Amino acid sequence: MNKQEVFDYLDSKNIWYEVTEHQAVYNMEEVAKLDVPYPPTANAKNLFVRDGKKRNYYLITTKADKQLDLKEFRNHNNTKRLSFASPPDELMQILGLIPGAVTPPLGLLNPTESNIEFFIDEEFLSQPGIIGVHPNDNTATVWIKTQDLIQLIEDHGNSVHIINLEYK
Repeated sequence: MNKQEVFDYLDSKNIWYEVTEHQAVYNMEEVAKLDVPYPPTANAKNLFVRDGKKRNYYLITTKADKQLDLKEFRNHNNTKRLSFASPPDELMQILGLIPGAVTPPLGLLNPTESNIEFFIDEEFLSQPGIIGVHPNDNTATVWIKTQDLIQLIEDHGNSVHIINLEYK
């Protein structure tokens, strides 16, 4: 789905959302400089990872200011050893996205043969309960209720895991 198709899809599902148009951003440092209507912690940081045999893919969405230790994530979520999926091949093949436009949560709605497990930081459910993700295009941020995003992804057939990413 391109940006307009994402908006049309959200409209067809009667999902509330707001859009902030901005210059293209390619990393979290650039995202942090944007003038947006919600706290910076509402922005999502997305990690697209896979196991060593490239059989299982995972999308991990966390708050922009958090660091994620893949070894700790693996230990707490019973996955095999994980590494980052290699752009651009796996991004295009698995999610239908190109590097830089990557916004995996909404990219999960693209037709794909892979069933990617989605892990989302439980803190996104706290007030205001809104998450900022790109609409498969890095020139805008869509602000959507976290519960609505989770429901869309579940309805698409992907497993959703709400997790605490504060490992001790």
